[in-house]
Amino acid sequence: MRVELGPHGPHLRLGRPHPPKGEHRVRIRVELAGLCRSDLKEVARERHGPSQFGHELVGVVAESTLPEALPVGARVALDPNVPLARTSGFATEMYAAGPADRLTAALPRIPAELSDRQAVFAEPLACAEHCVAALVGHTGVPLLGRRVVVFGAGAAGLWIARLAELAGAEVTLANRSTDRTEFLRARGFEVRPTVGLPASAFAVAVIATSFVRPEILAEALRTLVPDGLALLYGGTAPGDRLPDLACDLDRVRRREQAVRTTWAGRPVTVAGSYGTGRADFAAALAVLPKLPVERLVTAEITLAELPAVLRAQVSGRPLGKTLIRPRAATASMNAT
Repeated sequence: MRVELGPHGPHLRLGRPHPPKGEHRVRIRVELAGLCRSDLKEVARERHGPSQFGHELVGVVAESTLPEALPVGARVALDPNVPLARTSGFATEMYAAGPADRLTAALPRIPAELSDRQAVFAEPLACAEHCVAALVGHTGVPLLGRRVVVFGAGAAGLWIARLAELAGAEVTLANRSTDRTEFLRARGFEVRPTVGLPASAFAVAVIATSFVRPEILAEALRTLVPDGLALLYGGTAPGDRLPDLACDLDRVRRREQAVRTTWAGRPVTVAGSYGTGRADFAAALAVLPKLPVERLVTAEITLAELPAVLRAQVSGRPLGKTLIRPRAATASMNAT
């Protein structure tokens, strides 16, 4: 059983997915999946780039042509940025196929001490790790003691802020909406409104909102000191630009470029963070026990419930993380 995204939206399909072709193949029994905002963008047809529908998951290898690297019984996550053929992770089973090196890179092993509800955050946390590494890479300066502001307190912004703090930065997490701010404060996270942030106060501004809107980027640039860095993490589309900023935002983000330019007469650098790498997953899995990731979980649903939840969240304002138990869906369907 799986949820597919068709021309009329998400729908439930029974039966095992058709295995993709590849040099090697792995069948994974999906134990837990997470609903990501990029999944919602795909449902709304607002996401650019290759599909990653159903990519936050924890699974157990059920069949493998790579018994040494990916033996039956191994617990794995998924790095959707490694190019290979796969079916959706919103399913009781997922197939992945491709060269041996890509399969082993795309299916990082999960340490035994991590629970499924922790490990399902491995992929979003790896993206946050990649972003924090990009901050250092683009500036060539460690984060220790640097003032950093993160715009957007969704899961991405929250973990980017936490990881930057662990690296020694002085971090401000800012969010525009009061409902999300209050939601996070009730769960013990410190968030402040974007209104009233001081000008020329931060060495680095990370734009981790769902989309890099012109007004958010302009506000982020206002908060930077001269020669500060604005890092684009949130979604962009081809051709996105900010008036009076000589920079192709989508190209900078997707190619992880760093463009030195000017804004309001002051020098700034605009840079990008996109995707993940094997080192990011290793770092994420190592730091997961230190982070209160489960505080974000607000619902755990069955696979059969997922299409309706996707439609509801696309048209609403979801707060927190929804988890999906695909195996529970099987039991529920059999019971009816």
